Order: sequence, then structure tokens, then C-alpha cells
Amino acid sequence: MRIHNLYTDPNGQSHFRDIEIDWAEEGPAGKLSKRLPATGIIFREVQPAYDLDWHPAPRRQYIINLDAGVQITASDGEARIIGAGEVILVEDTTGKGHLSKAVGGQIRHCIFVPVE
Repeated sequence: MRIHNLYTDPNGQSHFRDIEIDWAEEGPAGKLSKRLPATGIIFREVQPAYDLDWHPAPRRQYIINLDAGVQITASDGEARIIGAGEVILVEDTTGKGHLSKAVGGQIRHCIFVPVE
């Protein structure tokens, strides 16, 4: 399983990389990763016209898109569409940050899972 990761380098620029989730257990119910730390859960609804200028993430957190996607542009210029059902770990809490823009013209529901 692959998740997107947005992080900041020592110069304050944000970049994407992919993280592979390792499976710790496997059984009749499927595969499980090890238990990862989290400090809560936040539900969010985003309007179709969402278009946020440069900003760092407010905290380290996983974002899980439930029913629509978002385009995120790192400060190095790489843009990715994080679709419905995809997960991103945002860690660019310092520096220039990233751009976020709605795609598909629909309301997006997502879940934030803070890890700090």
C-alpha cells in the first residue's frame, strides 16, 4: 500500500515522496500494518471552489479523502491529485508550504488524523 508524503527539506522547500506501508500481520481478515500513533480525528467538508494559496500544514497529519480529490502543489513545482480513497501524510509544517485546490467541481469530505 502506497501513501503520498509531503515534507519540507532543510531549505524550506516542500517535496513529494511515496511511502510504502509495511504489513506486520496477515490472516483471514486481510493484512494489517503495525499500529501507528495518532492524537485524534477531525472531519472536514470542503466546498467545490476551494483554492488555498501557499500555506504550510498546521500539524503533521494524515489526510484521507473520502469522496473527491484535491490537487496539491509542492513548492518545488510538483503537483499531484490526491483522489478519493487516497491517503497523504502532510509534514510540511515549516517553510513555504503548498497550494491546495479542489478538483472535479464537487464537495469533498475528508478525515484528518493528527500524529502529534
